[in-house]
Amino acid sequence: MPLKTCFAKIAFHPKLFDCLPGYTRAQFGKDVGAGVTVGVLALPLAMAFAIASGVSPTAGIWTAIIAGFIVSFLGGSRVQIGGPTGAFIPIVYGIVALYGFSNLLIATMLAGIFLLAMGLFRMGQLIRFIPVAVVTGFTNGIAIVIFMAQLKDFMGLSIEAMPADFFGKIRVLSDSLHLLHWPTLALSLTALVFLIFYNRLAQTAALGFLRRMPGPLTVLALGTSVAALFNLPVETIGSRFGGIPQELPAFSFPQISLETLELLISPAIAIALLGAIESLLSARVADANMDDRHDPNQELIAQGIANLVAPLFGGFAATGAIARTATNVRSGGRTPVSGMVHALVLLAIVLLFAPLASHIPLAVLSAIVIMVSVHMLDLEGFRKLRLFSSNYRVVMLATFLVTIVFGLTIAVELGMVLACLFFIYRISSLTRIEVVPLVRALPVHFDTEGKPRVSAWRIHGALFFGAANKLETLTETLADNTKILILDAQSLIQIDSSGLDALEALHEKLVKRGATLFITGLHNQPKETLERVGFLARVGQENLSSNIIFALREAEYRLTQEGDATQ
Repeated sequence: MPLKTCFAKIAFHPKLFDCLPGYTRAQFGKDVGAGVTVGVLALPLAMAFAIASGVSPTAGIWTAIIAGFIVSFLGGSRVQIGGPTGAFIPIVYGIVALYGFSNLLIATMLAGIFLLAMGLFRMGQLIRFIPVAVVTGFTNGIAIVIFMAQLKDFMGLSIEAMPADFFGKIRVLSDSLHLLHWPTLALSLTALVFLIFYNRLAQTAALGFLRRMPGPLTVLALGTSVAALFNLPVETIGSRFGGIPQELPAFSFPQISLETLELLISPAIAIALLGAIESLLSARVADANMDDRHDPNQELIAQGIANLVAPLFGGFAATGAIARTATNVRSGGRTPVSGMVHALVLLAIVLLFAPLASHIPLAVLSAIVIMVSVHMLDLEGFRKLRLFSSNYRVVMLATFLVTIVFGLTIAVELGMVLACLFFIYRISSLTRIEVVPLVRALPVHFDTEGKPRVSAWRIHGALFFGAANKLETLTETLADNTKILILDAQSLIQIDSSGLDALEALHEKLVKRGATLFITGLHNQPKETLERVGFLARVGQENLSSNIIFALREAEYRLTQEGDATQ
C-alpha cells in the first residue's frame, strides 16, 4: 500500500505530501531564502522569549529548532513557523516559578498529548467556537503581563526573582525602583526607540539596506556591538547563563510521578489551549495572505508531537508564531520546506556562532520582547468597545483583567462561562410562546358560559434548558374548561432534553384534566427527538397534523362529536 494512502486512512496527512509533487528548483530557491530570513529573525526572539519565561536562552533556541522543524514537517499548513512565542511567557514563567523547570518539561509534554488528542479526534474546528471577545481579552491581557515581566531587565533592577502573581510584581517593582541601573536603561531605551522607528529608518535612502534585515536581529547586533565597544556595565547572556553551549542537546526523559501529574494538569491544559488557538489563528492569517487552506486537525497533531518531543531535548512549549509565519510568506516561502530550512539555519548558527551569544545584553532582548508586547496590544479593540453590545464588553474586559491579575487559565474559563451565559440569555429571550387567535371561532369552540374550550399557542425559537420554563406560563394561563390545546411548532427550530421534560409535564397535566394536546408543524430536529423518546407515540398520531388549520378542523369535529354524544 502506498505511504500516502496509508496515512490518509488514519487521518494523518501533512501538507508536505501535497507540496512535493511538482516541486520545482525555483520554489526551492525561494523556500531556502525565506527559511534563512525567518531563521535569522527567530534567533533573537527565541532567546528573548526564553529569558522572559524564566528559562535559559538555550532552551528557547532548541525549542525553535526542534519544534519548528516538526511543525513544518508534519503540519497542516504550508508556511507555518513553530517555536516559542510571547503568548506563552506568562504561563511558562508561572510554571517555572511554582514548580521548576523540570516540571515545565512535564507540563509541556502533557500539553503535547492533549494537542495530539485534539487533532486525532478532529477537534480543530471547535477552536473557532471560542468567542472573539475572549480571544481579544486574553491577548491584550497577555501583552500587559509580558510588558510588566520585562521591566526588571529593561531597567536593570537587581531583583533575584520576580513573583509570578500580578500584585507581587507590582510590589517588588515599586520597592526596587531605587535600584534603577542607568546604563541598562539607556541601552534598552535606545534599542526600543530604534525598533519603534525601524521601518521609517529603512525607508530612507541612506539606510535602505535595513529593509533586507529583520528589525530584532539588527537591534541585537547593534546593541551587542555598542555594549562591547563602550564596555557598558550591563548584564549579558554570558554573565547570567554562562553562554550558549556549542553542542547538540542531550536526550533526557523527565522523572514523572502521579502527584506531579495532578499538579500540572491545569497548566498543561492552559498550554494546550493557548497553543491550539495561536497556531490555528496563525495558520488562518497565513491562508488569507496566500489564498490557501490549512488542515486544522493535522496542524494540531503536529503541534502535539512538537510539544512532546521538544522537552526531551531541553525545549519547552511551542506553537505557531504569527509574526514569523507572516515573514515567511512575505519572503517567498510557499511550502513546509522553508520552515524546515529555518530550523536548520538556527541549528547551524548554534553550532558555528554560539560563543558570540555570550555578549548579547539582556537589556536589548528585553526591548525586543517589549516591542512584541506592544504589537500584541490591540488598542483599536478598546477604542471600538463602545460600538459593541454590553455583553461583548463585559466578556472582553473581564477576560482582560482576570488574565492580568489571576492568569490565563482562569481568564479563559471565566470568559467562556460568561460568553455562554450571555448567549443562553440571548437565545432564551428570542424564544417566545404566544397565543394564536383562532382563525374562525365557532359555537362548538365555547362552552355554555361562553368560555373557550380550544386554545392555540405558537412556539418561536428553541425550546431548550434556558427557555423551557416558558411552557409553565402557558399551563398556568389555560382556562379550566379547556378541552383541546393546540401547540403550533411551525416556528420551533430545536428542542433539547429540558424542553422535552417541559412538554412531558404539559402533556401529563392536560391528561389529568381530561384535555387533549394537539401538536402541529413539527420540523425534522424536534420531530426526530420527540419520536426517539416515544413522546409522539404517547401523544398519539391522531393528535399530530401538518398545520394549525387542520388541527382546528379536527378539534371542531371532535367537540361536535362529543356534543352529539352528550345529547
